Amino acid sequence: MSFSSLGLSEQLVRATSDQGYDTPSPIQAQAIPAVLSGRDVMAAAQTGTGKTAGFTLPLLQRLGENPRTGKGPRALILTPTRELAAQVHDSVNLYSKYVPTKAAVVFGGVKINPQMMKLRKGLDVLVATPGRLMDLYQQNAVRFNEVEILVLDEADRMLDMGFIRDIRKILALLPAKRQNLLFSATFSNDIRKLAEGLLDNPVQVEVAARNTTAEKVKQSVYPVDQSQKTALLSKLVRDNSWDQVLVFTRTKHGANRLTQKLEKDGITAAAIHGNKSQGARTRALADFKAGEVRVLVATDIAARGLDIKQLPQVVNFELPNVPEDYVHRIGRTGRAGESGHALSLVSADEGKLLAGIEKLIKKQLPRKEVEGFEPKNNLPIKPKAKADPSRARNRNGNGGGNGRPGGKPKSFGAKPGGRSGGRSQNGGGNRGRSGQRQSA
Repeated sequence: MSFSSLGLSEQLVRATSDQGYDTPSPIQAQAIPAVLSGRDVMAAAQTGTGKTAGFTLPLLQRLGENPRTGKGPRALILTPTRELAAQVHDSVNLYSKYVPTKAAVVFGGVKINPQMMKLRKGLDVLVATPGRLMDLYQQNAVRFNEVEILVLDEADRMLDMGFIRDIRKILALLPAKRQNLLFSATFSNDIRKLAEGLLDNPVQVEVAARNTTAEKVKQSVYPVDQSQKTALLSKLVRDNSWDQVLVFTRTKHGANRLTQKLEKDGITAAAIHGNKSQGARTRALADFKAGEVRVLVATDIAARGLDIKQLPQVVNFELPNVPEDYVHRIGRTGRAGESGHALSLVSADEGKLLAGIEKLIKKQLPRKEVEGFEPKNNLPIKPKAKADPSRARNRNGNGGGNGRPGGKPKSFGAKPGGRSGGRSQNGGGNRGRSGQRQSA
């Protein structure tokens, strides 16, 4: 199968070839013809499988079939984070290389006046984060009466980050007759409810089971006490000669602290999170991609939208409070069919979080202890079953049930130290279900 066989124009096929892509990925093979047909589409696939091209390429072709008559925008693409917005905008520019298309991107964290000037010049495609888009609308800098195609990219993350009110306001301003596309790595039940009121008899595309991880990403768990995590991370970076590793923490302050400790240990590092200015975030990412920084420390705000080609290593310095975020974190490696390695430094108080992740992905992650960093409290290999006292006494005569009278069981379930349900300390602020919009 080729891109031309999907119905794309010669100009778009040529643009994909320039990027080194000749064969469409499964999500592209199913989504592109559906979008070209004009149908609404609800598509889900593992992160890193080419979703952006799956909607960008057919979107550009549909716009090209009907030349622009006003100032636009004619296609509106909403994303949850600044990084993802910038990435999608770059993709639009790359794939529209041989077709006359004007595109712009708007997001918070930077001055609004230059964005207003771009919008006044007219455009075909607008990529935006919901908060900044509403700011621009309220200042009469953008109108939506010409929108023909709406794309919600990573819609589940937008709900998690509290953008639902802005999204609903935007939907109310759009023309009733339009094509709607929802693309995401996963679809939560809340997203499915949103889709019911938004999409009209959509084509549903799901090329992988929900909340599954890429097969080529090798996953492992390194049990370690919380106090030894930084030292172990430094050792792993040095001993394995890692030149490029993306590390995730739960909090913004934690990301800053870890970055400072790594720098003191002689390892170049930079942090990226919601409290950083957009300029600082852009520089940190650019330095990381260029190899000037070995370790990029990020909060979950970076779990979506960071597209780093052939990123070899992802480390969960702390497990996420929400199991689904684990899937998105490790999806930063093993992209576009490449192999990758994702490892998690897990302390005993994160045992409950680890169990939630393993239940979600339906996989038991292998444990690997490092000599000199053996934890005082072991992680449970499997969830503890309720013991039958009579069977335990019959087995070893002491009622202990572990086969080692008087000894310490090999594994104990740890007391859950993480909060259950909230995500109030991740990289974006309060969990969006409260209606509070996070900083993206």
